[in-house]
Parts: sequence; structure tokens; C-alpha cells
Amino acid sequence: MKGILWFNGKLLTAAEVRISPFDHGWLVGDGVFETLVARRGVPFAPQMHYERLVRSCELMGLTPILESDFHSALVAVLQANELTEARLRVTLTSGEGPLAADRGKEPCTQLITATALKAWPPTERVCTVPWSKHEAGVLSGVKSTSYGENVVALAHAKARGAGEALMANTRGELCEGTSSNVFVVVGGQLMTPSLASGCLAGVTRRLVLDACGVAGIMCREGDLPLSVLQHCEEAFLTSSTREVHPIDLIDGRPLTAPGPITQAVQQVFALHGVKAAR
Repeated sequence: MKGILWFNGKLLTAAEVRISPFDHGWLVGDGVFETLVARRGVPFAPQMHYERLVRSCELMGLTPILESDFHSALVAVLQANELTEARLRVTLTSGEGPLAADRGKEPCTQLITATALKAWPPTERVCTVPWSKHEAGVLSGVKSTSYGENVVALAHAKARGAGEALMANTRGELCEGTSSNVFVVVGGQLMTPSLASGCLAGVTRRLVLDACGVAGIMCREGDLPLSVLQHCEEAFLTSSTREVHPIDLIDGRPLTAPGPITQAVQQVFALHGVKAAR
């Protein structure tokens, strides 16, 4: 790995990058980010990721990266690191600030990195956690760098042999994973939590829903009790790096993975979702 980054408008080595110890992203998690992938050297769904980054910035009161810089920097970082299959991370913080919640007046810090894309196992084990997401919280739906609760939830899952944690919201409804959205099949019906649950508006989630619509696969977005995980026939996760990732175990309960509906969704995502993201 060459370790060349795009930092505030310049390509630098990791050793050359200097982020202030007073940066609010470091001090209080005051920032937003996007994770996307590159396939065959081309960023996947970059415009959708940029639009979500802008929404997160608006909700946080941050100035987003210029659209032209966003797209050109993604390609520049890929080329500089000689990567074709890559995980791209775009991070933006409010810049230097005081040792408190108040923000300073310095420019935002902008960072784009690329690393080799690692493969997930064919199926995933998940478990639920005893903490909830606040669906009406100020950061609900924001891809914020304030990721502490996700870190704790994932550590809880991994200590129990799972690779992802699933969380409920404060109403006891199924919400999302620590870095993924979740779909379930109950009685042959494909369902996923609505955005009102507090889950992130996942780019892959949107592409899957759109691809299912094109292919005539019905998927209901709505309120789902967390208990749906106790009797669903199939389930899968979606994210930029996972794409459509079948779940084979939920809290120790085995599932067929991939089941027939999950396989159908994988196929329509590969056909229609990929086209729509270009």
C-alpha cells in the first residue's frame, strides 16, 4: 500500500499529512464521512455518495467539499495508490476548534483515503445488542464521525462470534447495523426498516430498492419490531462494501443463506443496481 492521501486539496503521503491536535473531528467527533468502493478503477455511485455527504454537511452545519474536487480527488487517490478494487473514505471535519463543543473559525479539514478492498465471507453472522438508536436524535440519518456507539456495538457482536450487530430504535423497532442496512423476508415478503426508524439512508439500500422495483420484486419499507429477527426466513445486509450480503445466523438461530429471495435480489442488484449507479 503506497499510502498517498488527498488532504485539503493536495496529494500527500501519510507521513506528510498533519492534522491539528485541536481539530474538532479528533476532539469531539465533529465531522461527517462517506465510504464507497471502486471497481476496476472506477468509483461506484460517486454522485449518490456526494449528495448524501452534502445532506450530512447541511444537517451538521458544515461546508462540503466542492463537487468537482470530490470527484477528481477520488480518481486521483486511486491512481496515486495504483488501486483498482478499493475502499474509499471521504472525511470532513469542522477543523480546529476550542476544547469544548463550540466551533472555531478555521476552515474544514478534508481528507480522502484509499485502501485495498477486502473480501467479506460469503455469509455473515449477526447478533442484536442491548442498546438502542435514537430515531429522533440530532444525528439520526447523518453519517457522522461520532461513531462511538457503533464501535461498542460491533465489539459486543464480535465477542459473541458475530461479524455485525443489529440495533433497535427507542421504539423497539428494527433499525440498522453498525455499518449496514438490513432486509428480512417474512412469509415470503421482503421488508426493510423505513428511514423513519432512524436508519441511515444507505446508498446500496436505495439501489437495492430501485433494482427490486425494476425487476418486480416487492419490498415493503415500514416499521418492523425487533422480534421480526426471531422468525424471519431470510435476511441480508447491504452496504457499499458488502453489497447484498446474506445472513446465516441471527442470535444463534440459523437461516438458509442465501435463500431464494436473497439470491434473486443479488441478481437484480448486479443487473440493475450497478447500471443505475453509473
